[in-house]
Amino acid sequence: LLSCSSHGRLCASSTSITQRNNSSSAKLIVDHDQTTGVAVMHMQSPPVNSLSLDFLTEICITLEKLEMDKGCRGLIITSVPSAYVATMQIIVVVGNSSVNSQPKVFSAGLDILEMYGKSPEHCGEFWKAVQEMWLKLYGSNMVTIAAINGSSPAGGCLMSISCDYRIMADNPRYSIGLNETKLGIVAPFWFKDTMVNTVGHRNTEMSLELGLLYKPAEALKIGLVDQLVPEDQVLSAATQTMTNWLAIPEHARQITKSMMRKPTIEKLRSNREADIQNFVSFITKESIQKSLRMYMEMLKQKKA
Repeated sequence: LLSCSSHGRLCASSTSITQRNNSSSAKLIVDHDQTTGVAVMHMQSPPVNSLSLDFLTEICITLEKLEMDKGCRGLIITSVPSAYVATMQIIVVVGNSSVNSQPKVFSAGLDILEMYGKSPEHCGEFWKAVQEMWLKLYGSNMVTIAAINGSSPAGGCLMSISCDYRIMADNPRYSIGLNETKLGIVAPFWFKDTMVNTVGHRNTEMSLELGLLYKPAEALKIGLVDQLVPEDQVLSAATQTMTNWLAIPEHARQITKSMMRKPTIEKLRSNREADIQNFVSFITKESIQKSLRMYMEMLKQKKA
């Protein structure tokens, strides 16, 4: 957290006058190009960028720092390319071990270990951090682009659709979607609202009830992502797209974004505590804990 909040060193390339303000932590690398006003946040929380309480806290601190930096106008969120994930219908972290198999992952979503076998107090703290991440990202004044270079289920999908624009690697091994029901978990109203705002009511209804994960071409078809590019071009395409977005007069873009998103944001803000209590009450039920335990055991057996 200390390194996340520091400014790092300022350096200049010998072939360019571009200034970059680089900061890094155990789980995040942030490269802020002060000339373009664009920061790239690389997630690197092994093995699958699962959103643990610690990781969410780092993300929130980083987002707040960049938001306060008047020189930062745009943010690209991506994964360090070396992150790998074991895949089934749902992608999660079990223990501290990784499975050396394809495909790569953008973010595997919320860390189940933060919800299984934990006290109500811990679950509440964790859920508050999930809320905070979404509020900061969905309501950001910066232009935000998700450069999705791997699978992005559940919370990873939420992070992606909270951005202004989504570019995904055109790799059929990758998938994206809010698939919580496959674990017996219900996506909260603000997950639902964010997806409705992205792909419409009927697509959201089908997706959430069936816990669907979409291949890139399917995700593009329903509007879950905005663009597909070859895997090695995801970041460069995001950089080019960012240039187009930043060409729009900033005040007009920010006011329009606020007008579109404010009702969804205020709905959670006015119900945060109730949402936390609902989550804690639900996730600590014996039947839900049993479902999580059975799923983790299934993954361990699959690995073996």
